[in-house]
Amino acid sequence: MNSTADPGANLEAAERLVRQAAGEDADLVVLPEKWLVLGAGEELRAGAEPLDGPAVTRMRGLASELGIDIVAGSVSEHPGDEGPLRNTCLHIGPDGEVSATYRKLHLFDVEVDGRTYRESDHEEPGDELVTATAADGTVLGLTICFDLRFPELYRALALLGAKVICIPSAFTLATSRDHWEVLVRARAIEQQCFVIAANQFGRHGGGMESGGRSMIVDPWGEVLAQAPEVGEAVLTAELDMALQEKVRAELPVFEARRNDVYADPGPIIEP
Repeated sequence: MNSTADPGANLEAAERLVRQAAGEDADLVVLPEKWLVLGAGEELRAGAEPLDGPAVTRMRGLASELGIDIVAGSVSEHPGDEGPLRNTCLHIGPDGEVSATYRKLHLFDVEVDGRTYRESDHEEPGDELVTATAADGTVLGLTICFDLRFPELYRALALLGAKVICIPSAFTLATSRDHWEVLVRARAIEQQCFVIAANQFGRHGGGMESGGRSMIVDPWGEVLAQAPEVGEAVLTAELDMALQEKVRAELPVFEARRNDVYADPGPIIEP
């Protein structure tokens, strides 16, 4: 998607693309980061909604109507007062109910390509790991954008049973070109998980620009589908869970961990 500061237009685009994906037999649809509104701090606040607002309500209705799981990328969650926003990812089941809510742990306070970003000026980080369970029983790990640079988060999610990790993103143009594919494939290989990384593309409000190239990657690190740098796209792929079992059996990295030598998030928790 190419979301802007216009929530109404973004919502219409998101619904159209979700319907297209469902029409291509997708059972799980993942939207990008801040699909409802994307721009500078004041634009985010102007378009932010509480989680019972019209945008999430519409996505819940869409999941129920189409009978699919939706990871609703992330939305700018309005706190209901003048407090900081939250960058919030939701899993919505085919029954239309929100089954999991993840708030981005790592805020994007960096300087990239001569531009300074400070999400902490208008957003508050979350404080917990979150997994969700799809209708077919598959455990999903929920993360957002800048989280991608923190591999310990992904190991922890894998140890919590995640078989598919979702990364809704608005990766900058520069980092999308230089780091995006390497990082997405690395997280898939390290955790022997499928990774669904839905990225924004093009220019947004506030002079922001994202680099596209959304990806679906398998546990061997193979790219199953990839979007171009520019342009709307719906990517679909079949996730072969038997392949994941084969990779984990042949390369038993979880069993080979050395908890006696280095810190570790904890034991494997079977889903």
